[in-house]
Amino acid sequence: MKLHTTSTQHYQTVTAYDDTGVEINAVHFSHSLIVQPEVPPLAWGPRTFDELNADHFAQIAAESPDVVILGTGSKQRFIHPKLITALTSRHIGVECMDSSAACRTYNILMGEGRKAVLALIIEGDGRIA
Repeated sequence: MKLHTTSTQHYQTVTAYDDTGVEINAVHFSHSLIVQPEVPPLAWGPRTFDELNADHFAQIAAESPDVVILGTGSKQRFIHPKLITALTSRHIGVECMDSSAACRTYNILMGEGRKAVLALIIEGDGRIA
C-alpha cells in the first residue's frame, strides 16, 4: 500500500508497505528493522516473531523512546511481558499490532512529534511475517 507524502519528509516516514517489505522515505527494506523519526533505519536481528528475545528489546530501550510499535506481521501477535522488561521497567509503552497497522500508527505518532519507534519484523525471505 502506498501512503501519501506529508510535510514530515525530513523524518523517517513509512512511504509504502506490502508483503515483500517496507519503504522508508521511498527506500525499500526487506529485512527486520527499527525505524525512528530522526535516525536512519537500523537493521534489527529477529527474522521471525518466534526469534524475538530480550536482547532485541534492550537494543530498542537504549534509544529511550516514548512508545514502541511492534509490527508482528500479517497477524497481530502479543509478546511475552518478560521479553520487554527492559522497556516496561523504564515506563516505555509497547503496542503489538499487525505490520500494516503498525506502519500507519508509527506515521501518525511521528507526525505528532512523538518519539515513537517502529520495530518491524520482516521474515528472512523478505516477506512481512
